[in-house]
Amino acid sequence: MRSLHFNGSRILKTGIAIFLTATICVWLNWPPVFAVITAIVTVEPTVSDSIKKGIVRFPASAIGSAFAVLFITLFGNAPITYTLAAVATILVCYKLNLHAGLLVATLTSVAMIEVIHDHVLVSFFIRLGTTTVGLLVSTAVNMLVFPPDYRPDILKSIQSISARAGSMLEHTFRTILFEKDVDLQEDRKIAKQLTTEIRKTEKLIHFQRDEASLYPWIRNREAELRMAERQLLFLDNFEYHLNALLRVPLQSIQWTKAEREIIMHAAAALADDLRHSTHYNHEKHQRQLKSITHLFWENSKRVPANDAMHPTLFPPEFTILYELITIYDLVDKYFDPTSVKAAQQAKKS
Repeated sequence: MRSLHFNGSRILKTGIAIFLTATICVWLNWPPVFAVITAIVTVEPTVSDSIKKGIVRFPASAIGSAFAVLFITLFGNAPITYTLAAVATILVCYKLNLHAGLLVATLTSVAMIEVIHDHVLVSFFIRLGTTTVGLLVSTAVNMLVFPPDYRPDILKSIQSISARAGSMLEHTFRTILFEKDVDLQEDRKIAKQLTTEIRKTEKLIHFQRDEASLYPWIRNREAELRMAERQLLFLDNFEYHLNALLRVPLQSIQWTKAEREIIMHAAAALADDLRHSTHYNHEKHQRQLKSITHLFWENSKRVPANDAMHPTLFPPEFTILYELITIYDLVDKYFDPTSVKAAQQAKKS
């Protein structure tokens, strides 16, 4: 999946915004450096973020400029001027909850001290003008040049997570069932990576939904976003139960060879469903679920009854089968044809 912050289109848009901003400032005979700084930080992952943060950055930059003018008037170009301008800008922006504009405002405040020599009031209004140019140009570029569209990334990420989850499930059960020296450290590492990818994809969906107010074609695809959120919720739950499997003590497992083969066959079939979702067969899935459910109840008969004086922990066989059945149920809901049909109908309406 592409980076959330530094994909190729965003770099290109930043370059275009810098060029246009600097050109306008040179044409107006304004110092371009402040406008360029504003333009760089205003090219956000979404247009809506650019607008929201731009609204915050304008007053923040005005505050920084005002403090630069004030302290250079009082102390001239001196070390105390830089200190007071920066500290005052940070304090006021923080108190006014202008956090998104705090860094730009502080940089602006200390940078202005170097270039203000006379006509401080004129310099203040020019600074507001350069801020406005940077905000407007970068927002327009973000909106018109390669409009943010995260749908391909969302789809690709969900498919990748699902396939990796299937492969990890099969590897985990093969290790549990057939390897003598069980070491699931690598599986735990992959599980953490899957969690990270799920969180990134959730953020992409959030970005895509933020654009709905600006692009009608995104509003018309709400059903796709809901479907993606449903799939991510499944993958999140799947990862939880997979982690539960990785925490089961495995040293005392007492399945027969035939039982191990049944479980491995069921896990492999489940992994194949996750890797190749278009091949999902509900009837086959139910047959596999029936076989491991039968094995689960057979194993449950071996669990000794609890009593108040001698509480009994569930044996690992019982826990492993429970988690496998739970994952089977999750996958069945993941591929539930009624949910898919509902999403498709919502898409048409």
